[in-house]
Formats: sequence, structure tokens, C-alpha cells
Amino acid sequence: MPSLYVVGTPIGNMEDMSARALRVLHDVAVIAAEDTRTTRKLLTHYGIHTRLLSFQEHNAPARIPQLLGILEDSDVALVTEAGTPGVSDPGTSLVAAAGEQGLQVVSIPGPSSVTAAVSISGFPGERFNFIGFLPRRKGERKRLFQSLNKEHETIVALESPHRVVASLADM
Repeated sequence: MPSLYVVGTPIGNMEDMSARALRVLHDVAVIAAEDTRTTRKLLTHYGIHTRLLSFQEHNAPARIPQLLGILEDSDVALVTEAGTPGVSDPGTSLVAAAGEQGLQVVSIPGPSSVTAAVSISGFPGERFNFIGFLPRRKGERKRLFQSLNKEHETIVALESPHRVVASLADM
């Protein structure tokens, strides 16, 4: 049975690819990529020549039927620009559609900005609350921070480098 492989990719160092992830990217018929330019650099680095298709949230309605068609008789890998598809990155809609079709979905774990941050933070990592990307608007960020101020576990959030200073000030 063909599979949709959800493949984690490096978050900053090309050498963070597992041998299993490289094998899968080499062996599948198609790689659905959030950013084909970034993925092409990764594939070129490792000498992989698998066909790439762009898969982003804005083209998902058109791409999902196409990828499900390919999955009828071939394996497909799903990658994001960096990290794991579906974890604050595109991919959830394709994974859900594949599951609804009864297709096998296989995780190929890889680098994670969330666990990397927790592991070097010095904060307790036994339990943590991952809240994804912070809201872009100041008022929404402040309301979110207010709602979290009674939490007793480590909180992990993602933020754009362009907004990190403003978000820290709001915090």
C-alpha cells in the first residue's frame, strides 16, 4: 500500500537529516514541499533528484486531489521549509485527507524547534505547553499572555525574528 511520509527536515544544519529520511526522499515518487527552493537545496546537497511539487496552504485545495491521485499507486513525501510538517507548518490538510481516504501516513521524525528550545532553555521539560506562533497583533498577544500568566509549566511559543522584540515587550 502506498504511503504518505511526513518527513522532518533540518532547522538550520543540513547534517541533521536522518539516514531514514534521506532514503525516503530518494525512494518516493514525489515530494510535496512547502518551499521548493529550500527543499531543492537540501536535495541537491544529498544528490537526490526526486520530483518536487509545491504544497502550501494557498494551493492545498488544488494539490490535495493531485497528491491523493499519485498516492493511489506511489509513495509521496511531505516536507516543510524547516522542521516537521503539520507542527506550525503546512501539511495538516493533506495528512487529514490521506487519512480520510484510508491511506497509510508514516511519520519520519526529524529536527524540532520546539524540543530543541526546551532542551537548552534550562526550564523544566517534563511538561510544557506549546502554543505555536504568537498572534501578529499587539492586543491579541497581550490577551494571550494574560491568559497564560497562571500557568505553572514551561510555555513554548514561536515568533518571527521581525516581531520578537515587540513580543518580548508585550510579555
